[in-house]
Amino acid sequence: MRILVADKLAQAGVDALAVDHQVDVNTGLSKDELLVTVPGYDAIVVRSQTIIDADVIAAATELKVVGRAGVGLDNVDIDAATRSGVVVCNAPQSNVVSAAEHTLALLLSLARNVPQAHAALVEGRWERSRWNGTELHDKTLGVLGLGRIGTLVAQRAHAFGMRLVAYDPFVAPDRAARIGVRLVDTVDEVLAEADFITIHLPKTPETLGMFDADRFAKMKSTARLLNVARGGIVVEEDLAKALQDGVIAGAAVDVFDAEPKTDSPLFGLPNAIVTPHLGASTEEAQDRAGVQVAEAVDLALKGELVPSAVNVQGGPVPDAVKPFLPLGEKLGRLLAALAEEGLTGEVTVEAAGAIADEDTRVVALSVIKGLLAAVVSEPVTFVNAPLFAEERGLSVREISDPHSEDYVSVLRVSGLTREGRTVRVAGTIVHPGDRERLIEVWDTPVDVEPSDHMAFFRYEDRPGIIGTVGTGFGEAGVNIAAAQVGRLAAGGEAIMALSLDEAVPREVLAALTERIGAREGRAITLI
Repeated sequence: MRILVADKLAQAGVDALAVDHQVDVNTGLSKDELLVTVPGYDAIVVRSQTIIDADVIAAATELKVVGRAGVGLDNVDIDAATRSGVVVCNAPQSNVVSAAEHTLALLLSLARNVPQAHAALVEGRWERSRWNGTELHDKTLGVLGLGRIGTLVAQRAHAFGMRLVAYDPFVAPDRAARIGVRLVDTVDEVLAEADFITIHLPKTPETLGMFDADRFAKMKSTARLLNVARGGIVVEEDLAKALQDGVIAGAAVDVFDAEPKTDSPLFGLPNAIVTPHLGASTEEAQDRAGVQVAEAVDLALKGELVPSAVNVQGGPVPDAVKPFLPLGEKLGRLLAALAEEGLTGEVTVEAAGAIADEDTRVVALSVIKGLLAAVVSEPVTFVNAPLFAEERGLSVREISDPHSEDYVSVLRVSGLTREGRTVRVAGTIVHPGDRERLIEVWDTPVDVEPSDHMAFFRYEDRPGIIGTVGTGFGEAGVNIAAAQVGRLAAGGEAIMALSLDEAVPREVLAALTERIGAREGRAITLI
């Protein structure tokens, strides 16, 4: 079959593809050139430069698979590929060692001012006293996200005699303890305690802009921040000001909100170290990425299971089950948001009604995929989701019940939080049109269509709450598209579910939760 390699790929990857297929390497194409080129190709392999959007997928009439030689998939329209039955795969484990080692390189450089001292010396200045550093030994490293990369960093930092504290709500405490890490319940606890903080979180709507001026103010004035994860998690302007004003002591940044980047307020600051997204830039990582994506593309072209496929919907899934895959993923994300302190033990996925007659194992996988997507720095796929869940001490119990009282089919998901609370959500698919509905939140019936941005409040039912919430969002400039209140009894506990036109700022949600005296307030982005 014919394969187009549209970005520079390690020769080992090209050679692996060429064993059984015709491979054309044609890099640097503009979008118009790509649209003309792609018809007739069975597979396209890219790195991060070439964008495979809906137009390209539509033009590639013979396309069966898109392979990304690396971890991130920001440049591939996965939804468009899924609608066209095109498998999308990547090389999720190709750069974990390289990224961890680059984090350690920046950690040591940050502690000892290596780049600054080097620059001064080659410019003819002997500044030995100016660049006095600090030891890592007996310092506390705060790790945000204990996925593969975060774990490798923690293990290596332990060898330097560092104390390790981490935040990851879906990692079992005993697993963290085995690698010498003490888990805490919130990000702010890490910030208050750590001397060095390293970010290994995924880029999601919840983590976008997570590190802003407010967060820097919660860190020690002697603390130093590292980001080798994703651009956009750190607000660069706020970080630059925090460094200039002495709010924190230093920062090392490898990723930026827009790349390539040649102009940033961080550039030129004496207490900032910057590198141009070098986390995966080793010969070994590039070779692994090329070979791994070649193996995945070959499997897809042969019609076999692709372990790194991120959209199993593109494969042979029964039509009756397909609409429940995106719904299951949304319910997983919602469960994770409502169980903010993290889940432990068993997650139950119940298929009731007509859907119970189908093989719903892939639906359970979609739930776990959504549940972990907000907390795992690596891409979560239908294949690796069970492994990630197991690593975090989570097991999955599937229940099928052919009976459903109110709906043709119901998908219900529940789990136990670390505080011992049971959290449950449920949804259904309404015909015609396969429209999604949330029908249960916090064990309370509701009836609302899930939207990209949502907010939920749990409070004591009484007059005036709806008006107060509407006024509060209005004052904050957040438009409410739809709102629905559910309750089990008048004057008892009520649930308000709101569909919003934009994401809710954290401070707005907190202020409204306090204003209405809600037991809980949660905001979530489901895209």
